[in-house]
Amino acid sequence: MSEQQQVDCNTGCYGCNGGWAYKVWTYLENKYAESESAYPYTARDGTCNYHSSSATSVSTSGYSNVRSRNPSAMQTQLANGILSVAIQADQFAFQLYSGGIFTNTSCGTNLDHATNVVGWGTSSGMDYWIMRNSWGTSWGDKGYMMLEIVSGAGLCGIQMQPNYPTTN
Repeated sequence: MSEQQQVDCNTGCYGCNGGWAYKVWTYLENKYAESESAYPYTARDGTCNYHSSSATSVSTSGYSNVRSRNPSAMQTQLANGILSVAIQADQFAFQLYSGGIFTNTSCGTNLDHATNVVGWGTSSGMDYWIMRNSWGTSWGDKGYMMLEIVSGAGLCGIQMQPNYPTTN
């Protein structure tokens, strides 16, 4: 799906100043998603350029929340598909990530950025989330980040607001 479509066209969000995943799912109840190739990411706010003729058949009937602060519930739901999460991304510890398992607790929990959790893994006894960011492949590990799974809110607040789209 095109992130830029949401940045430009979804008035329920705040463009490049953050947004809420559930508002994306609500938007897609009434509009179809365009593909990344049809509506490419520009990393800046723009004017809505939605074309229903080039839209995919991807839409939603809403969304469901996953139990907050519960890594097991997130792992269970990931077996069915990708999760949307909100994180705090305005701290240098997060912004300067370039690879490896992120264990820094200083990134905070004041949620300001939407991303996806696409899976989880274990390395040397440490469990971690695999998170996909929208900042392009030059950020992180080719656009991805591994965050240690910890109890509570999770690093950068990743376990505070997990949700996923529902379909009819």
